[in-house]
Amino acid sequence: MLGSIFCALITMLRHSGIDPGNRMHHHKHHHLRALGKEDNLTILKDERMELSKSLRVYCMIQVTLKDVGLWAAVKETWTKHCDKAEFFSSENAKVFESVNMETSDMWLMMRKAYKYVFNKYKDQYTWFFLARPTTFAIIENLKYFLLKKDPLQPFYLGHTIKSGDLEYVSVKGGIVLSIESMKRLKHLLSVPEKCPKQEGLIWKLSEDKQLAVCLKYAGVFAENAEDSQGKDVFNTQTVGLFIEEAMTNNTNVVEGCCSDMAVTFNGLTPNQMHVMMYEVYRLRAFGHIFNDALVFLPPNGSIND
Repeated sequence: MLGSIFCALITMLRHSGIDPGNRMHHHKHHHLRALGKEDNLTILKDERMELSKSLRVYCMIQVTLKDVGLWAAVKETWTKHCDKAEFFSSENAKVFESVNMETSDMWLMMRKAYKYVFNKYKDQYTWFFLARPTTFAIIENLKYFLLKKDPLQPFYLGHTIKSGDLEYVSVKGGIVLSIESMKRLKHLLSVPEKCPKQEGLIWKLSEDKQLAVCLKYAGVFAENAEDSQGKDVFNTQTVGLFIEEAMTNNTNVVEGCCSDMAVTFNGLTPNQMHVMMYEVYRLRAFGHIFNDALVFLPPNGSIND
């Protein structure tokens, strides 16, 4: 827990910029990099604030009834900083409000959720972030990373993994689709030969791999999101594990831990989520007063929200 707090402090006290260039599907290296600090300083504070307001992120969290504890923690913490957040469940839940997908198959749930979201919100949001209930996300850092990205381009980004010839974004670290990617995916969902449901199969691909297979047919390839130093900003493990690895490798804990502009960590308990939430936004409030580089406040509320 102390490790989580420590790296949260480091994450919030040091900030980098973003890459304004768009990556197309024919790139040899699928990486989205961040700009250096000098480039970030050229973006005026008021301009960053205005862009952050126009950049709208919809958050979708896939849950099951066994995730009730995590469900509550996610609802009470980081999802409050999304422009809108909804939970998609395998069945009706009496405890929390959710959209019932009527299936426990994670790929079918994901398909139905994406279709539901696109049909309902395609004219309201430009970026769509999907996560599991074990994921903690810093939405302001996500918006900061996307600040100069064009949502009309087919972006599909997060933490990429190579599996044979397939490169995909791991759902453990969270998945981000632009509105253009959502449009292409929505069309493919009705083309079973390119985007099959895989119902009734004994062996089948995981939902994040299946999503990558479908998106490849639409010209949307997996992009690894990194900071200016090449560190991942979407993480599939906890902060504590990063610190343990740094200490094991006898490296500087601050430098070896995680990115300055980390967006997600995965594998957190409900208690760890509350601790992360407190430390991250307490430091963000401090940064807003004393450091003009930290200008993103909660989109729909005060710092104390």
